[in-house]
Formats: sequence, structure tokens, C-alpha cells
Amino acid sequence: MEFSEKLQELRKNRGLTQEELAEILYVSRTAVSKWESGRGYPNIDSLKEISKFFEVSIDDLLSGEKLIDIAEKENKSNMRNMCDLLFGIVDLFSVLLIILPLYPNTIDGFVYSVNLLNYTETSSRNLIVYWVMFLSLFIVGVIKIILTKTKAEKGNKALMEVSIALNIFIVFFLALTREAYAVVIAFLLLVVKGGTLLKYSKSR
Repeated sequence: MEFSEKLQELRKNRGLTQEELAEILYVSRTAVSKWESGRGYPNIDSLKEISKFFEVSIDDLLSGEKLIDIAEKENKSNMRNMCDLLFGIVDLFSVLLIILPLYPNTIDGFVYSVNLLNYTETSSRNLIVYWVMFLSLFIVGVIKIILTKTKAEKGNKALMEVSIALNIFIVFFLALTREAYAVVIAFLLLVVKGGTLLKYSKSR
């Protein structure tokens, strides 16, 4: 007997509707309907709840092979979520390009390192571009974290591409304007993203 048939039988034996079972398991009625129609399987946590509620072992509900398959898919999903979250956090670190003393200012013949707030020895155009780039990357990071936390997959990949493209542009622009210290930080952020992207692609 398939899992879908077993679940349906267990639910009916308890005299429960799909909606009532969904409330007990803290999932949507659509999820229960999907499981019972054979269009999907619950995750490990839901399987544990089903096993506990109906007082049957997980082995009775699913074959070992299918259980391994579910566990692998869940691990890949968790890895993707972790990579998405890390991507957002790395983008938040773009604030370092604003607050760290990475920019040279000459005062009384001496060169001092100052942060972007106090940087005056560059053109106003460059300053505007710096602020727009760094704040844009920070905002992308905030949005990325929100999407990851709410488990909204739509737009996540596009946002990742925007993040990388923006980071590459920042590295090139900082190199072009000869901001040596700032370009090192921006490049390190890009390297971390590259490593994260590699792990992300392996989890798909």
C-alpha cells in the first residue's frame, strides 16, 4: 500500500477530515490533499507528527528508500536556504564600505584614512556613485534575507544575479577610481559570494 493510501485510511479511521488533520499537523489542507493524492510527500518533521499522532512507526508509513529520498531533498532544500541567507548577510556587510576608514584624506600634509561619511578628496560624482552602489547592495541584502525567512522562492534567483552583478560593478568602479582598500573589501565580499554560489549550485 502506498503512503497516500495509508494516510487516507488512517485519517478516515479516526473520523477526521483533511482540514482537521491539517490543523493537528500544523500544515495546510492543501498539503494533506497533496499527500493523499500521491502528488507529494511530507517533510521529516511532518512525518514524525503523523507517526506520533496515529501511533505508527515511520517505517510503516514509508519504505526506507523513499524515506532516504525525502531526507536528501530536505537536506538540499536546507542547504539552499542557508546559502540564500548567507548571500543576504554578505550583502549587508557592504555597510563596511561606508563605515570603515578605507578612503585617503590629506590633512595638513598628512594622509589619513577616513570613512565614506568624511571622505572629501574625490569628485562629487564619485561620492554619489559610491553611496548609490553601497546602499543598493545593502538593500538587496535586506530583501534577500526577508525572502529567505518568509520562504518565498519567487524572485530569489533573480535577486542573487542582481547581487553578483552589482558587486562586480562595485569592484570594477572602485578599481577604476583607485580606492585600493575599498576594492579589497568589495573583492572579498565577491569571493565569499562565489563560494556560496558554488555550494548553492551543488544543492540544486
